[in-house]
Amino acid sequence: MKRLNPRNLTAALAVAVSFTLPATAQDASGPILFTNVHVFDGVNETLIENANVVVTDNLITAVSTEALAVAGGTVIDGGGRTLMPGLIDTHQHLNQGGLSLADQFANLYYIGIAQSKYAEGTLMRGVTSVRDPGGDSMGLKRAIDEGLVPGPRIVSAGPVVGPTNGHGDTRFPYTGHPRFDKVGMTPDRRLNFAYMADGEAEVLAATREILRQGASFIKIMAGGGVSTDLDPIDTKQYTPAEMRAAVAAAADWNTYVGAHAYNVESIRRAIDAGVKVIEHGQQIDEETMKYAVEKGIWFTSQYLVFTIDIPSFTEKARESQRVVLQDTERFFELAKKYNAKLTFGTDLVLGADPMLQTKELVMRKKWFTPHEILVQGTSRPAELIALSGPRNPYPGKLGVIEEGAYADLLLVDGNPLENIDLIGDPEKNFVVIMKDGVIYKNTLQ
Repeated sequence: MKRLNPRNLTAALAVAVSFTLPATAQDASGPILFTNVHVFDGVNETLIENANVVVTDNLITAVSTEALAVAGGTVIDGGGRTLMPGLIDTHQHLNQGGLSLADQFANLYYIGIAQSKYAEGTLMRGVTSVRDPGGDSMGLKRAIDEGLVPGPRIVSAGPVVGPTNGHGDTRFPYTGHPRFDKVGMTPDRRLNFAYMADGEAEVLAATREILRQGASFIKIMAGGGVSTDLDPIDTKQYTPAEMRAAVAAAADWNTYVGAHAYNVESIRRAIDAGVKVIEHGQQIDEETMKYAVEKGIWFTSQYLVFTIDIPSFTEKARESQRVVLQDTERFFELAKKYNAKLTFGTDLVLGADPMLQTKELVMRKKWFTPHEILVQGTSRPAELIALSGPRNPYPGKLGVIEEGAYADLLLVDGNPLENIDLIGDPEKNFVVIMKDGVIYKNTLQ
């Protein structure tokens, strides 16, 4: 086992989780050849029929309709099933480990194990990469990359940056402010989930500190949230000057800023400040959607999370959930109409059932074709990950099946281009799951 040098909370917790590896990778020496598969390459609507795909080490090294052979390798006969890229969830908070708010006060070693199990479950649902827009999952990423625990690739924003009384401020109503009172650590600091920063100078310092910790991009709080009771959805949080400070600091590190925002005023303010990604955006109006598309703005928006019961939600949060749900259908209609840069994002937080993760894609069939949905879950998220430029920890090709791309692959029992419902039941329908050239599931054997 590699020796860890804990540089943040989650990295230290990796030591605790390294002793339990229930999802074991299946050994396959030499190259791996998939034969008799129909390939969805992550981009094109037409399958590459009767194809053969070779994986060498962690890369795809051949895709051909001609017969191929590998010396001393492993052959997997796909039986006419569909081979597609691994899914990429662009809005999943792995830092929280799927725990309720109360459990985020639990023993830190328990939290670390919960994080690793949550990451393992994510991978076993066919989500081979995650863009984590808030919360320090960088230590978990390291543990996964070093093979200590199974899980997806992680591209992390580190702790979010938000103002006093903003969406990252998790204090109880009468908990003192750390600047003015001597108070204990709230969940946002225990798990390195958020920094409270007010004014341009503090925002600059917080952004630079997070980049120093190894974040690939920055997440700020531009408006109110659903899950927190003290910052109503209609509120605007960071000022234009504060947002521009974060954008400038991120740009100096050749990366970008995403903004949590639901209401249209916060969305517009964030775009004008130079933010590249709106992490929700459901209350957008048509004029602002057109403006966002003209500016090349990305959306990591979601639908499923507003339709389900989340145990940790208060009645006020549930009411906010219902309010946003009313706007969400209109959002997806506008995203479809103007061909917005929309990706697969779930935001299943605070005890929400993680097994529902891929059903987010299935629910989008109300507005999008199966091909459009699959692109939202594969090649388009990969483009968003690449937006981090030199801060991207995985600079190779993700989300596609082509020569030279990372070997993150799913073998689907059926054709999701004809039946998108297959994606909603990964346990049954994903018969092979491969990440980085390693097979984590193979029910064909």
